[in-house]
Amino acid sequence: MCLRDRPPFAGDHGRVSAPSGTNAARPGRTVDAAERPPRGERFAAVTSGAWAALQAVVLSYAVVALLAVVGVLGAAQSPDAAWTSALGVATWFWLLGHGVPVAAGGATVTLVPLGIGALALFTSYVSTKRSTLPTLAGWVGSTVTYTLLTVVLAALAGGAPDPTTSVAPVVALAGLGGAVVGGGGAALGLLAQPDGPEPVRPGGRIDRWVPDVLRLGMRAAVVALALLVGAGALLTLVWVVAGRATSDDIVTGLDPGWIGGVVLAAAQLALLPNLVVWATAWLAGPGFAVGQGTAFATTGTVAGPLPAVPLLAALPGPDWAGPAAVVWGPAVVVATGVVAGVFAWRRLNPDVVRWQDLSWVVGGLVVVTGVMTALLQWWAGGAAGSGRLSDVGASPFVTAGVVAAEVGAGAAAALAWGHLGLSERLRRR
Repeated sequence: MCLRDRPPFAGDHGRVSAPSGTNAARPGRTVDAAERPPRGERFAAVTSGAWAALQAVVLSYAVVALLAVVGVLGAAQSPDAAWTSALGVATWFWLLGHGVPVAAGGATVTLVPLGIGALALFTSYVSTKRSTLPTLAGWVGSTVTYTLLTVVLAALAGGAPDPTTSVAPVVALAGLGGAVVGGGGAALGLLAQPDGPEPVRPGGRIDRWVPDVLRLGMRAAVVALALLVGAGALLTLVWVVAGRATSDDIVTGLDPGWIGGVVLAAAQLALLPNLVVWATAWLAGPGFAVGQGTAFATTGTVAGPLPAVPLLAALPGPDWAGPAAVVWGPAVVVATGVVAGVFAWRRLNPDVVRWQDLSWVVGGLVVVTGVMTALLQWWAGGAAGSGRLSDVGASPFVTAGVVAAEVGAGAAAALAWGHLGLSERLRRR
C-alpha cells in the first residue's frame, strides 16, 4: 500500500521508503530537526514563546475577571471588598477551566466548564500564532511559561479547596492543566503558521517508526471526531430550542436583573460545550447523568430534581427516548465513521492497497477515537456539588468503547466497500 502522494512502500506493515534517486527523504523543516539553531536564536525563540504565553494568560483571565466584576457590581460591598471578591472568584473559575477543583458551599466542584478551557486554549493558539517563532524552543518556552503562571495563580488563590488537605495535589493539577491547555494551544498555533514546523516528513523519526497507514487512520479519527462533535452541537441546539419555554420560566422565576442576567448567561455559555460533549454520548447510546440516580439516554430518561439553571431545560425528556432514537442515534455515529473511511480511502493508492493496510488504517482510527473520546468525556464530567450532584457527565470508558466500535465499524465498511469494488473491477478486465 502507499498513499497517493507518497512513493511506493517497501517492507511490512505498510512501511514507506523512498526509491533511490528521489528527493522524498530529503530533510525538511521539522520539530525534531537534527540541525540545532544557534544559542542566540534559541533564546529568542524561548522568549517569544514566553511572551505569547503571558499574553494568553492575561487575555483569558481578563475576560473571566470582567464577568466576575460585573457579577459583584450589585452586591452591597465596599469597593475594596468587591474587587477582592471579584478577583478571587475570577481566579478560581479560571483555574476550574483548567481542571483545578474549587470549593463551593462546603463541597468540592470538579466539573470543568469547557467554555473557559476553550477560551484559554484559543487565546494560547492566537498568541502563539502571532508572536512565537516556529521552533521547538518556542513551543517549550510557551508551554513552560503558561504552566508556571497557572501554578502561581493556584498557589496565590489559597491552595486546596479543603483547608485540611495539602496544597500539593492542587498545584500539581494546576500544572497539568496548564501544560495541556497552554501546550496544546501553542502547538496548534505553531502548526498554523505559514512557515511552521512539519512534525512528520518522509524519512523523519516518526516516519521510521509509525507506518504511514497508521498515521492515515489517526488523521481519519480526527475527521470522525470533528463530525461527531458537530452532530452533538446540532443536537444540543435542537434541545435548546425545544426547551426554550421551560428555560424562560426558570429565568422569570429567578428574576436575576440585568447584572445577574449577564453573569447567568456567561455561566451557561461556559457550560454549553459540556452539554455538547454529553450529547455525543447520548447519540452513541450510553448517555449521561446530571446527578446520582438520573440517566439521559436513547433507551430511556430518568430525571430527578435539578438545580434551577436555565441551561438544564435543554436536557432531553422522555419523548426523546425510544426505539427510533436507539436506531438513528448510533447510526449518526456510524455515519461519521463512514465519512472518515471515505476520507482515508481517497488518500490510498488503490493499485497496491492490501487488506493488511486497511486493518492498520482502521486500527489507528479506532485507538485514537477511543482515547480522545475518553479524554473529552472525562474532561466534561465531574462533581457539580455534594450529594446528588457529585455525579455529572458520561462514563468515559464505556462511552469511548462504544464510540470507537461504532466509528470503526463505519470506517471498516467504507474501506471494505472501496477495496471490494476495486477488486471486482479488476476481475472484470
